[in-house]
Amino acid sequence: MTHPGATVLIVEDEPEIRRFLRSALGAEGFKVVESATARRGAIDATTHKPDMAIIDLGLPDYDGIDVIRQIRAWSPMPIIVLSARTQESSKIRAFETGADDYITKPFGIGELLARIRVALRRALHATPTQHTITLGEADIDIESRAAMRAGKAVHLTPTEFRIVACLAKHLGMVVTHKQLLTEVWGPQHASDTHYLRIYLKQIRDKLEVDPVQPRHFITETGIGYRLVESQRATPGTVGT
Repeated sequence: MTHPGATVLIVEDEPEIRRFLRSALGAEGFKVVESATARRGAIDATTHKPDMAIIDLGLPDYDGIDVIRQIRAWSPMPIIVLSARTQESSKIRAFETGADDYITKPFGIGELLARIRVALRRALHATPTQHTITLGEADIDIESRAAMRAGKAVHLTPTEFRIVACLAKHLGMVVTHKQLLTEVWGPQHASDTHYLRIYLKQIRDKLEVDPVQPRHFITETGIGYRLVESQRATPGTVGT
């Protein structure tokens, strides 16, 4: 168990799913707090101070997006959305509100557990200052604005580096097109997604071993991009 004793808040109105998650997470050593409504979830988040939250969007009193917004007003805890909504617009809204990950129902428990561990590990090692990140053959020093690949210096333009730095600041998390464009070019360019396609291709050509099948600069179709140092997935078969 990677995080024995960590507390997970589950905000979910379906008792069968809560029961299933309570059993699965409990077997892995997690403590579980359950909330059946958005209002109760927001209260339990402040009173129990969990290490992370799993939030459904379709709650009976008000939308789970509002729970995310309330938690983000005071806490950086990892938040995973677990929802039957598959539309890109729902995913984009969740990420822009502050969700760290999004899993659609039905879901595999193995994948959910893997993502929980990744989110908790990321939160545990999060630091206010940036560090050197390793992407396969490439090493990027955010502070000194230097990049190396296979021992040779790689020249990143100022714009390319701002994109990399923005993704590195949210390492492992989805950064939406709007967020990237706003941070790199300014709010007046928040809809100019063609900029990102051009620059991400250039960045992949310089830093990925196989730019056509990138392992680190990952496209989240219709949503944005995710920078990962490594990826591991645990298969599962349980759905709801």
